Amino acid sequence: MSRRRRAVKRKITPDPRFGSIELSRFINKVMLGGKRTTAQRIVYQALDRIEDEAHRPGLEVFQHAIRNAMPQVQVKSRRVGGTTYQVPTDIGASQQTTLAMRWIISSARGKSGRPMAEFLAQEFLEASRGQGNAVKRKEDLHRMADANRAFAHYKW
Repeated sequence: MSRRRRAVKRKITPDPRFGSIELSRFINKVMLGGKRTTAQRIVYQALDRIEDEAHRPGLEVFQHAIRNAMPQVQVKSRRVGGTTYQVPTDIGASQQTTLAMRWIISSARGKSGRPMAEFLAQEFLEASRGQGNAVKRKEDLHRMADANRAFAHYKW
């Protein structure tokens, strides 16, 4: 009889400036090549820029942007009888935040010409308003899941 081990989640320390674990996770995703201080500098510059432009706390705009970019459903490919169906499935809370963070970072990295902090701040502001590439990606995913709702009975 084999026993399955359950993966233990790593304890993430809160970021030093705001004490937010969610922001610390975001910094970890921005980080490339283990350069945490560079990633922190980029994210904090973006939050400072948000405070100057929006006249609202940067952490509040960040949290609102993440909430607006979180998808509730996703589509997974299921092969049934030689045909592949896109089956809509629900997403867990941690996966929702992970996808939202990943989409915001990838849309900011996809632009070039100015510093990363500017693009990140711009993406936060757009996502907090319900616009931007990350929110568009979420809406596209929801639209695809809605179109394939007929195949929901293949969920297992």
